[in-house]
Amino acid sequence: MTRFGARLAGEVAAHGPLCAGIDPHAGLLAAWGLADDAAGVERFGRTVVEALAGHVACVKPQAAFFERHGSRGVAALERVIADARDAGLLTVVDAKRGDIGSTMGGYADAFVGDSPLAGDAVTVSPYLGFGSLRPVLDLAAAHGRGVFVLALTSNPEGASVQHAVGPDGRAVARAVAEAAAAENAGATPFGDVGLVVGATVGAAVTDLGLDLEAVNGPLLAPGVGAQGATAADLQQVFGRARRLVLASSSREVLAAGPTATGLRDAAHRTADAVRAALAL
Repeated sequence: MTRFGARLAGEVAAHGPLCAGIDPHAGLLAAWGLADDAAGVERFGRTVVEALAGHVACVKPQAAFFERHGSRGVAALERVIADARDAGLLTVVDAKRGDIGSTMGGYADAFVGDSPLAGDAVTVSPYLGFGSLRPVLDLAAAHGRGVFVLALTSNPEGASVQHAVGPDGRAVARAVAEAAAAENAGATPFGDVGLVVGATVGAAVTDLGLDLEAVNGPLLAPGVGAQGATAADLQQVFGRARRLVLASSSREVLAAGPTATGLRDAAHRTADAVRAALAL
């Protein structure tokens, strides 16, 4: 069993540091001529997988856009994940689950265990305490999967929690980053526990004392493309940790669909731009 971090490093080396989102929201479905129903989101997701397999490091289906269609939408997500697995395309299931005890164990079974909803990695929220993630971290490690932990997001509301300072004098985001670093200690080329760090958070990384290079895990960076992160933003936020960055772009790529050629061309352009911005 090859660990997630090693698999991801190989895909990034081959295709560039881009994770293409699969976000079938109503506006994109309409633009693609698809109905806003379970069949539409399934067609959307499977089209993206077919077009981008072998062209990007990974894809990130946003679970919410499938779940809003109930059980048929969840079944559509399962089929998208299965298609990606069959095509050898890594998937990060963007579910942002977070809970405690046996409930978190249930989420672990669903998204990193032997379940049709399990991709190669999942996003989780640590804001019930990093220790609450233990069921996901342990089961992911046992199955060679990865975990991306929300750390420093660019939405304005996030600062009230992530920038808050705990009794030990550390910002919450810094404590999350250091806990992830402990999980990845000694891993090469990097570990399986990554962070979600917005590409547009500006000086917050430095101001809060985060050492992203020391995390030694992949840094999933939303905000590239339509959300406006520039080369200067990427340099400021990630600095010496640039080799760990996995830029996430959804609208920039998906707006070029529904043709396979359009999606591939947009993905290649975005990956090239990210690589240049990171000076890789």
